[in-house]
Amino acid sequence: MSIDLKNVSVIGDEFKASKFIENLKGKEPVFICTMSNTMTATVPGITVAGANPELIKYTPPADVELVYYGECKCIPGVPATPDGKPTPAIITMSALKLAEVPFFVVEAGCEVKPYAPYISLNIPGPGGNIQTGKALDRGVVEKSIGYAELLGRNFADLADYLVLGETLPGGTTTALGVLMGLGIDARGKVSSSMPDNPHEIKNRAVEEGMRAAGIQIGSLRNDPLGAIATLGDPMMISVVGMALGAAPKVPVILAGGTQMAAVVALISRIRPDILNNIAIGTTKYIVEDPTSSIQWLIDQSADMPIFGADPGLGKSHKEGLRAFGHGFVREGVGAGGATLTAMLKSKGKITTDIVRAEIERNYERIVEAKLRES
Repeated sequence: MSIDLKNVSVIGDEFKASKFIENLKGKEPVFICTMSNTMTATVPGITVAGANPELIKYTPPADVELVYYGECKCIPGVPATPDGKPTPAIITMSALKLAEVPFFVVEAGCEVKPYAPYISLNIPGPGGNIQTGKALDRGVVEKSIGYAELLGRNFADLADYLVLGETLPGGTTTALGVLMGLGIDARGKVSSSMPDNPHEIKNRAVEEGMRAAGIQIGSLRNDPLGAIATLGDPMMISVVGMALGAAPKVPVILAGGTQMAAVVALISRIRPDILNNIAIGTTKYIVEDPTSSIQWLIDQSADMPIFGADPGLGKSHKEGLRAFGHGFVREGVGAGGATLTAMLKSKGKITTDIVRAEIERNYERIVEAKLRES
């Protein structure tokens, strides 16, 4: 196998994975992060993507501000779990800056807009709580996915490949909902930002949503846009649409875990012929997560390489960063895909050790400095 990038685990057909990755080494990528909100994140116990429930809506704009500026504008400090573990955006920011990768933001139904430039899909407000059985208006889904596809086609003319990330609190639950609607019984398979994955809460939210919509598992297997409208979120509109527009022209890395498994499932129902130009780029923390199974989720829809990049935080001398290696947060804001991209663009010169050192420097400057001030 010709993949010589250190600290990148590979799941799937090794020949296909090798061919995909070799084609990208040293090439010029563009990283695009979709920021979005779903009211599903307000279900108690669903997510810890925010120091408290009121701050959850600020997580997406604060994440993209951090990547753009190296600091947040809309909140003091950085988005964090209730006990102070920082957003994975600190990984994304560090990796993209190291490799000088261009960064763009797409806004798809955010409650709070960032103090930063973004392209909007003009989705009116956040996605609804899927417990109601109506996450989004069907017309909005159809119109906005067309906008996103147009964006994807245009971004594909600017780069050798696209890396599509997201920041969306509560997104693993909406991913579960869409997967179930499409006929993939993913209960117990989706990941979480918490070490103790709250599968029961997620399953209950999805089951309540299906009852409210009058559907069962698989009722929407032939209606992917209906699955988004019923049990999904606005981020899916953006990432699915951009992939549909870009993948016929250039390779696409979906930077994320469980949520990108839902994206793959949707694409497989809309345009399966482009799946051979798409791969998953995530963190080793998702690949090795004992509470979920990214491989099982992807295998239900596609024969697709999964790359798990290691930011090296399990060996960090910072306790707040070591937590990533112990099951906290695991992924988000395209952290794994950004790490993989930095390694690819530099042809492996940017290693796990270099990424970790840069993250630690930024952690000292952004997190520890703020703690000292307070």
